[in-house]
Amino acid sequence: MPDTDPQEPSPSTAPPAPVQGSRCEDEETDTVGNERSVGGAGGVGGFVAHAHTFAGLTLVSRVLGLARDMICSRVFGASGLWSAWVVAFVVPNVFRRLFGEGALSAAFIPEYTRLSDSDPQTAAKLASLTLAGTTLLLTGLVILAELVLWILGALTPLGESAPDVIRFTMIMLPYMPLVCAAALLGGMLQAHGRFAPSAAAPIVLNVCMIIAVWFAASANNAPPLDTAVALSVSVVVAGVLQAAWVLFALHRHVRWTRAVSDARVAARRMIFRMGPVLLGLGALQISTLLDALIAGWPNIVGDTIPIPGNPIAYPLDETAAGLIYYAQRLYQFPLGVFAIAIATAVFPTLSRHTDDQAQFTSILSRGIRLSLFIALPASVGLILVRTELINVIYAGGEFTPDAAHRVAFILLAYAPAVWAYSLTQVLTRAFYAKGDTITPMRVGLFAIALNLALNLSLIWFFREAGLALATSISAIVQALILARLASKRLAPGLAAVTLPSAASSAMLTGAMALAVFGVSFIEWPTEGAAFASRLARLLVLTAIGGGVYVLLARLTNRPELRWLISRSA
Repeated sequence: MPDTDPQEPSPSTAPPAPVQGSRCEDEETDTVGNERSVGGAGGVGGFVAHAHTFAGLTLVSRVLGLARDMICSRVFGASGLWSAWVVAFVVPNVFRRLFGEGALSAAFIPEYTRLSDSDPQTAAKLASLTLAGTTLLLTGLVILAELVLWILGALTPLGESAPDVIRFTMIMLPYMPLVCAAALLGGMLQAHGRFAPSAAAPIVLNVCMIIAVWFAASANNAPPLDTAVALSVSVVVAGVLQAAWVLFALHRHVRWTRAVSDARVAARRMIFRMGPVLLGLGALQISTLLDALIAGWPNIVGDTIPIPGNPIAYPLDETAAGLIYYAQRLYQFPLGVFAIAIATAVFPTLSRHTDDQAQFTSILSRGIRLSLFIALPASVGLILVRTELINVIYAGGEFTPDAAHRVAFILLAYAPAVWAYSLTQVLTRAFYAKGDTITPMRVGLFAIALNLALNLSLIWFFREAGLALATSISAIVQALILARLASKRLAPGLAAVTLPSAASSAMLTGAMALAVFGVSFIEWPTEGAAFASRLARLLVLTAIGGGVYVLLARLTNRPELRWLISRSA
């Protein structure tokens, strides 16, 4: 794929000096009333252009991901086999998010960014040491995990679907070090101002999986089990291609070396930060893993809680994990395309301006305002069109109306917290940019504990939707606590800048919701193809909602809309 990075100034370019006098499109009043330039790669708005690139390519990846899920839902439906595959896929995927895109990258990028600006040779040594150490460590974990899984499968009595879970996990585990290496290499590219290659890497995974399912199920008419095995193999093939792709893109920025002794001090600082970062940034991912394990209990253990002498019927069935996966894919769409794109792009910029309080506050406030400007309507929009969305993406083949109804209920529980997931991504990275890994860790631990307690309580009342509701509640609590602490410790005056913007976005979202809700009562013609009719209804509702929101933002002159449209903002 050709390089699509924007032509931005070098990341080492100093931020422009404050502007005195006339105000232009690229200026903004900071928290102390001074006008500051926000253009340039290293300034307040420089990350927005990178976010455009990241979000655009992530959008392509997510659309392909939805195409993959459309095929899988029709081939596997909400079967126990599909739930077994989902539980297996969660393990390497969570490691990718925790280490590759989470703790390791969050600890590595600030250190590497500062060194690449001041001492490129030591930065290259740190990169070489980190990549080699991470690959060796994770490869060792894979070998150990494969052995443990083999022993469990051979010697331990488990549930009826457990052999499938073990089989799929053992096939996909090698994906873990490959994708973590690819994510780490992508973080290095981001420090050099190149966001396109790492954002494009997930496209490879989706293409490989689509080819595998199509070739197995459609071209060869393979049974579902063989199709699931082919899907698992395609994940590992994609991991190899992703790592090779990002490594090639990095070759002109880093000279790999074995002489890494000069980088060990920086590496120790990075490792020291990783533990707290793992719990702070990874709270949502750890909660996702807990959700998968609780939902996958019937697939791994069975349909009861085996208390000696008095087994208790488990409240979830063997389809729960697959149903949750389908709902997660939909709420994670706006999260992955916009929220993580903004957080990923803002992180290196925040790391470069930790010594300039006014600039740091201005960058952080812009990141928060952009996240809420997008995430608030996304939260409400998912609630309003959830039924139409599920019927278009998943309905057909082996995916039954009952499965659609259950996925819609789960999505209803997930969607209200999309804004909270988005806000947490930006705020956590702001703490890390300032070198504070302890605060997000403590908040993350509390969120994980709260989520687990709610999980074990709510599943008895709402079944699999209880897991989604628990995740949403804990995510909202985590976001609010982090926002309060950030305003007090990182950026005094942050609330004064962001709260009016958040209130305006909320009012625009309310107007959008009224418009969509009103149009949803219109009778829709059902003649012709059912899929075409459902798709047309979804497109109309989405267009009306998005159109009303953008129009009102334009009429009220919301700066967030201008930032999103202008690459130089």
